[in-house]
Amino acid sequence: MDPSQVKIPPLMNLSADTITPNTILINSQNEDIRMKYVMERLVTHLHDFARETRLSTNEWMAGIQFLTEVGKICSETRQEFILLSDILGLSLLVDSIDHPKPPLSTEGTVLGPFHTHDAHILPQGSQISSPEADPGGEPCLVLCTVRSSSGTPLADVKIDIWETDSTGHYDVQRPGREEPDGRAVMKTDEQGRFWFKGIKPVPYPIPHDGPVGKLLMRLKRHPFRPSHVHFMFEKEGFDHLITALYLRHDPYETSDAVFGVKDSLLVDLGRVSAQQASGYDIKEGSWLLEYDFVLVTEKESAELREQKSRQALEGLGRKCKFVDGLPVPEVD
Repeated sequence: MDPSQVKIPPLMNLSADTITPNTILINSQNEDIRMKYVMERLVTHLHDFARETRLSTNEWMAGIQFLTEVGKICSETRQEFILLSDILGLSLLVDSIDHPKPPLSTEGTVLGPFHTHDAHILPQGSQISSPEADPGGEPCLVLCTVRSSSGTPLADVKIDIWETDSTGHYDVQRPGREEPDGRAVMKTDEQGRFWFKGIKPVPYPIPHDGPVGKLLMRLKRHPFRPSHVHFMFEKEGFDHLITALYLRHDPYETSDAVFGVKDSLLVDLGRVSAQQASGYDIKEGSWLLEYDFVLVTEKESAELREQKSRQALEGLGRKCKFVDGLPVPEVD
């Protein structure tokens, strides 16, 4: 960039009192009004945090070193920054803001750090967890439907599914992993149905051998998640849904380390009947999970998101307009 072509506004005398407006001023040349708004609010709240806590140099450096360690431990199969976002409640907050759900539709929750893009596309009724790799898994039949908010069954919905093994580990945590296990991609049939055979979900700890785990220890928090199965739904014209189903009465139901549990996502497991055992080729008495998912259209979600955004910002005394579905300040 040629410095002579950049028009930098003159800065005021720099001090603790003027650093915030100076930083906002020098960032204000950005022509992307959404980015300019996000940076203005980020700088404001970040500086206010330092002022309110009277942040020391040692604490600032400890924070820098912590984030450096978070970055160092990230890999293709481990995303420590997502984990950090999860345990701070930010992941759930952002999903709730960006993907609001009207009543009676399926709520979203956190993605977590163990979703991958290499799951095999499998036909209905497939066994997604290898008994050879995990002989201790208790068989579980999963029967689900997907419909719109108007009740119409949705065909050809892509569903990404993943869960741990019976020891509470995802396949990517196994040394020498060569093939995906405990995960699959499926599509709903003409009646909006999909079903598969997995194992009974178990509680497990999030990775706590890194900086996020050390932070949890300092905060006197445990690293455990309640038993659950992850689902991600995609269909053209419908809002992207990342969710999970949690077993009711799990010991960690009310203290999930990543704040993922919602009442509407709690389920009770049943048992496979003789008729179901015959129809789905699974042993009678195996665990049974049934759920009806409800997706909302992109239009429904966008309208609700704008409505809630407008209400939130007006509650803060700010007028706004929307650009590409996101709020920016409305300048008179």
